[in-house]
Amino acid sequence: MKLGVFWRQIGQPMVYYPQIAKVTGGVTAAVFFCHLCQSQSSSNSQEWISITVEQMEAETGLNSSEQELALRQLKARSLLKERIVRGKNGALEFWPDLEALEKRLEDNLITPEDSQASLIQVQDKTPRTIKEDKYFPVRRQAIAVQVTPNYQFSGPWESPAQLNEFQRRLLEYAKIQGYPNPSGWVFKVIDGMTKGLLSPFWDEFVAGIALGESQKVKRDWEIEPGVPYPAFEEERIQYYLSKGEPLEAAVSKARHDLRNPVIGKDLWSGFLRKCDRIADEALAANKMGVQTPYLPSSFTERQEITKETVMQKLAAVNPQFSLEASGSDSLNERILAAEEKAADRKDNKSASDVPPLATLQEMCKTAIGRSLVTKQIAEHPEWGYEIVDGNVVDSIPF
Repeated sequence: MKLGVFWRQIGQPMVYYPQIAKVTGGVTAAVFFCHLCQSQSSSNSQEWISITVEQMEAETGLNSSEQELALRQLKARSLLKERIVRGKNGALEFWPDLEALEKRLEDNLITPEDSQASLIQVQDKTPRTIKEDKYFPVRRQAIAVQVTPNYQFSGPWESPAQLNEFQRRLLEYAKIQGYPNPSGWVFKVIDGMTKGLLSPFWDEFVAGIALGESQKVKRDWEIEPGVPYPAFEEERIQYYLSKGEPLEAAVSKARHDLRNPVIGKDLWSGFLRKCDRIADEALAANKMGVQTPYLPSSFTERQEITKETVMQKLAAVNPQFSLEASGSDSLNERILAAEEKAADRKDNKSASDVPPLATLQEMCKTAIGRSLVTKQIAEHPEWGYEIVDGNVVDSIPF
């Protein structure tokens, strides 16, 4: 039998479009939708299509479950409308929405090249599972990092000597400021300059001024950068003292507040208001005849407390006690002197404690005395005695 005759005996073929299958949800939905479109075009495009499950299965080969799946997929994508026909035992009529199909085809139309590229991307994104033996793990290749040989910092400096001098100045500045890791801070500054970041430290270094000098900002409450007005600082110290803080903690907290530009500005504004009120009260007291109106203790001028003034006062009270005596150098000297005195006393004591040779020889005449002398000579070899043939003699007779 020829192939053409064989195909005609089987029946009429059904063809679907692969692009429609992509937007309808699959081949089953595409076959179902295409058959409805062909039926609608052959009859009348303005009427609903009435078809039973048996007719659809006979014409398309789709069984009832496949038809139900196709209906769900098409209705979920708003490509098909259905309604129940009254008086026909629940028969259904369908309306394929060609406009919705065209819109979906325009939005999801993919060329073969794009589909192949997307397939490659999906395959690349899928995680690769590698089976490993817990007793014999797979040795993976080490990650190689390309390193530039003989790497050197490149920046605005003209020579390595100038860079070294700049590093030395930065290191000294970091130590003075009390940074926890001075060398690490220096590396960050220079590394940032090699990456194009501006550094005011380099400008100061080139200009020949102290590092950090141009970065200081004089606030309204400061006589010079970092030095607040004495009355303002004393007022803040008295505040913390009234809170029960020790004097050292009060000074530390007060200066910490005044170094903060935001807190310092608010405190300065309040201090000016307080001074204005005190001035008004003093003027009113003057008008009432008071010659010396009251002013807070913080407004009293005080001598600056320095190490020299404190040392003079302590020396006047007790000449043997001073701040210098508590220094590390003086402490080391006193420790060495004490150790020397202890060593001298030990040598004198050792020389005076050595028993005479005649006494030990007299004690060796008895068995008990001999055993005692033998034990003592073994414990004190510095005496210079030894026992030979039961007699005590000098180990170094000359």
